[in-house]
Amino acid sequence: MPNEAEGTHAGAQSRRPAPRADDVRIAAIGIGSNSIRQIVADVSPDGEIRVIDEMKAAPRLGEGVGETGRIGEAAIRNALDALLRMATLTRQMGAVRTEAVATSAVRDAENGAEFIAAVRDTTGLTVRVLDGDQEALLSYRSALAHFDLATGRAVVMDIGGGSLELALSADGLLDGLMSFPMGAITMTEQFFRKSRGRKELAELRRYARKELRAAVSRRDWHGARLIGSGGTFTNLAGMILSRQGMGRASGVHGTIVTRAELEHVLDLLQGMSPSERQTVPGLSPARADIIVAGLAVAAEVMARTEARDLVVSAYGIREGLLLEAASITPAVADPGEARSRSVMQLAERSHYEAPHAQQVRRIALEIFDALAAKLELGPSDRAVLADAALLHDIGYHINFEAHHKHSYHLILHAELLGMTPAERVMVANVARYHRGAAPTAQHRAYAGLDRQLRRRIKRLAAILRVADGLDRGHASAVKEVDTELTRTEFAIRAIPASSSDDLRLELWGATRKCELLEEVLGVPVRIEAA
Repeated sequence: MPNEAEGTHAGAQSRRPAPRADDVRIAAIGIGSNSIRQIVADVSPDGEIRVIDEMKAAPRLGEGVGETGRIGEAAIRNALDALLRMATLTRQMGAVRTEAVATSAVRDAENGAEFIAAVRDTTGLTVRVLDGDQEALLSYRSALAHFDLATGRAVVMDIGGGSLELALSADGLLDGLMSFPMGAITMTEQFFRKSRGRKELAELRRYARKELRAAVSRRDWHGARLIGSGGTFTNLAGMILSRQGMGRASGVHGTIVTRAELEHVLDLLQGMSPSERQTVPGLSPARADIIVAGLAVAAEVMARTEARDLVVSAYGIREGLLLEAASITPAVADPGEARSRSVMQLAERSHYEAPHAQQVRRIALEIFDALAAKLELGPSDRAVLADAALLHDIGYHINFEAHHKHSYHLILHAELLGMTPAERVMVANVARYHRGAAPTAQHRAYAGLDRQLRRRIKRLAAILRVADGLDRGHASAVKEVDTELTRTEFAIRAIPASSSDDLRLELWGATRKCELLEEVLGVPVRIEAA
């Protein structure tokens, strides 16, 4: 999906995808201090959001507002140009409703009302100016739809260009909304106007610490789960994933960032000039001059709550706005349910062969359970194997030749809710190596991954290869497998589904695919009929 205004495919009416029967097509536009973002999506009655198109622009309306009190003329012109394109896209996509909101820059500027009037006259859009609490509430609505907030305490923090919003929840119930004038642009202009050294960074952090101390009870929110939305966090996730060799992952939603990782990235970037930061993998060059201030604020929120890590949300006020416009109150998300639903939807869209996929998954998990301790694999690895087994052949949807590679790309670029980017990369790679060449340093996408990740992928792929071989004829001829691991071998005994089933094809298929499993186990693998 394009994310730049110039790259959108707003065009021919014939290419416009039609909404599904009960869906409502809505456009949401968020006019922030740094950027303006639009999303056009079909929203279902149960709150599912299916993105049709999106645009963004970065006119930086908040630049200079803290000093002059006014939005600059150049920023207004650039914003009106972008909003005119977005209004055109909205019409061409057939949205039945458009919701446009503005946040802190327009809210705080002396000429904010003039800007709103200019938007209406130029584009026909009616813009609603949000106060800080409304902004925080929309971020919370979005997080509620995408994360499991049903138990325990959670803090949803959204760092924009002009302000920081916090939404505090306990056991799925909203406990408080807060807004602070501590956005990435605001803090950059306030503390880094003349110099960007460690002294200025320390002053910024002391200021943020003081503001948070007065508003957020450490006793009540100690150890709360943190969810971060906004460009500061998506760029942080992009940098972390790039450092782990996962820059190719299709999205950053669900990335877990530890407090130590955040502090390390902050320290690294603080020592660079803005031009040097523009070359950092995973960081948008357009955000290079304000990222340090945004990360410093995030670090102080983590310090105040003493959180060990935070999870990144790729969704924010626009998605909350869509749900609000469709009059949908999102239920607390169950990540396990969302994940299984997303995986199944991808499988069905790709016209997967359900009996074979489910048979391979069942056998693969039986083998996994026998070997998990030996291979040092855990419950999260079991979930990865289950999903990879279900999706391993979806590349047939493109063609048979090299279908394992097509499966890899389909999974890697799918929107799989409830799954972190690392888990999606693992699922894609395990499916990719269910046949053909084993994982090797010659394969760039695999070789660039973190060493520990490569190790887990290799072990799971070894299991999947044998499980796939045990359904070589796609006939579900194997009822179950008995396994025995000794110091000298690993024996797999296939039990036929019925007395009439001949397992010769399955035994042959598994035997010729057991070399990788022998390598990771360090012992021969013997496959026979029970």
